[in-house]
Amino acid sequence: MPPHASPSRIITRVQQQPRDEVDQRPLDLALLRRLLGYLKPYRPMRNWLTFLVIIRAIQLPLLAWSTGAVINGPISRGDLHGTILGALGFGLLALLTQVTLCYRQRLGLLIGERVMHDIRMQLFQHILSMPVAFFGRMKLGRIISRMATDVDAVRAGVQDVLFVGCVQGGQSLVSAVLMWWIDWRLFLVVMLMAPIVWWLNHLFQSRISHASRALQESFSRITATLAESVNGIRVTQGFARESVNADLFQELALDHSRFNVAFARASGLFLPLLEFSSQVVSAILIFAGGILVLRDSDPVPIGTLIQFLFLSGIFFSGVQGLGNLYNNAMTAMAGAERVFRLLDMPPDWSDPADARVLPPISGHIECLHLTFGYDPAKPILHDIHVSIHPGQTIALVGHTASGKTTLVNLIAKFYLPSAGDIRIDGIPIRSIASESLHSQMAIIHQQNFLFTGSIADNIRLGRPGASDEAVRDAARRLDCLDILESLPEGLETMVGERGTGISMGQRQLVCFVRALLADPRILILDEATSSIDTVTEVRIQKALSELFKGRTCLVIAHRLSTVRNADLVLVMDRGRIIESGNHLELLARRGTYSNLYRQFVRLGLGGTRPQM
Repeated sequence: MPPHASPSRIITRVQQQPRDEVDQRPLDLALLRRLLGYLKPYRPMRNWLTFLVIIRAIQLPLLAWSTGAVINGPISRGDLHGTILGALGFGLLALLTQVTLCYRQRLGLLIGERVMHDIRMQLFQHILSMPVAFFGRMKLGRIISRMATDVDAVRAGVQDVLFVGCVQGGQSLVSAVLMWWIDWRLFLVVMLMAPIVWWLNHLFQSRISHASRALQESFSRITATLAESVNGIRVTQGFARESVNADLFQELALDHSRFNVAFARASGLFLPLLEFSSQVVSAILIFAGGILVLRDSDPVPIGTLIQFLFLSGIFFSGVQGLGNLYNNAMTAMAGAERVFRLLDMPPDWSDPADARVLPPISGHIECLHLTFGYDPAKPILHDIHVSIHPGQTIALVGHTASGKTTLVNLIAKFYLPSAGDIRIDGIPIRSIASESLHSQMAIIHQQNFLFTGSIADNIRLGRPGASDEAVRDAARRLDCLDILESLPEGLETMVGERGTGISMGQRQLVCFVRALLADPRILILDEATSSIDTVTEVRIQKALSELFKGRTCLVIAHRLSTVRNADLVLVMDRGRIIESGNHLELLARRGTYSNLYRQFVRLGLGGTRPQM
């Protein structure tokens, strides 16, 4: 951390959010209609759930009404038989109410999970369809946030806000109708109190919700800092940054503690106030109802007052619930907006509708006056013109940032040229279906990537249906079967994320075997032998010649052993091909390649392996 970058400044930067990262959005009918569209595939389940929601909205008010009806009826008349029947009827209705609740919650959970699954799969497929340039702009954390946090917010919106809100709103409505029908005077008392209770609930819940979000954001900063510290432990210890990172974490922890205390204070103050407001409403109803019950002329039955107390409780419970769900609805709207914004984001480019599916290719590659820049205003490659014949091995050499990796990325159709064209077997690359090209191509990177699973499973990525014997045969042909079988469980040895559990050289060997098993027509190696030790490299050089045989191979190489054997060497500098020829031809010219060769041979004589 630079001397001027204090932990507090870092925290301030972490707290800042882009404009589209706000936690809540107003209700949007267009977003709501789009969300409801995800319920269409589940019409029967949705219809049953709607029916149960309506029944559930009626049942609780009916329970409250039946209580007063039994008190005012058989109990007031001293009718024991009627009282027993009334109690049994009340119990049966209560049982039916719980059965309805059980199935409503079950159906709500199922439909919410299925909608979430559909949105998450649609989002995942959309992300996989995006070109490589998208992942250079979009931070991984934001993609994960869309898939996890925002989709969960949408699920809560469907499960809780939509269906629970309908239940609570329906209960309040049915309770209001019953109270008006029973006694309009007490109903007016309830209606006068309703706006006050709703306003207090909305105010208090907004304060608690704000404190809760601040607490969650603070915890996210702590977990992010912890993950970064663990992943970068070698850098931390290597540069003696333990005390600096500890100071930063301490300030974040203190910050989190302050938010925790603030949330506890808000909950400790506002929740009792909310409960007290409900008790005040009950006290006012008891007072007003008591006057009506105790008056001499036309008194209100005591059962009616009890009915009102129960019904008002259900009514205000629904009002308060809707206030709570409003905050959840705004959070769900924000999550839905971010999810749909990503879903609606068009790719920088896509295959045309009439893209050609490649037949088996020979591997003839032509770059015709190729120009490209990640920023079109700042080209990286300039007028690249080269023809690569089938079966040739091409070595790309040059200083860092000379454009070698960019060129092979264009040939692999990870990007499209800004100008000029690339042709595969004479077919313009823009008109080729990307999947059909990639299925006949294999790329081995310097930073090799293995998925969590066994070594055999990782080798099969190039040919998922390959048998165990085919996997072993590929490793045997590459002369590394004994190395892989020497692992604790041989080819069934499990590796962790990114291949943890085996050495970097072993990971690269797995990538070589994977490429050989895939049997591609075009093979690209991006400094792929840089992590293999000298003894292992000597063993595989001969096997690599078999891997290269009959394939068009593009090799970004620094090692002289690879460059010497290439059919054609392209020397690149600042995005241009400045020299081309084989190893001996380029040495004879005494140009840039010859100078590079002499420099690295001199280093090699000093004990370092010659690299280009």
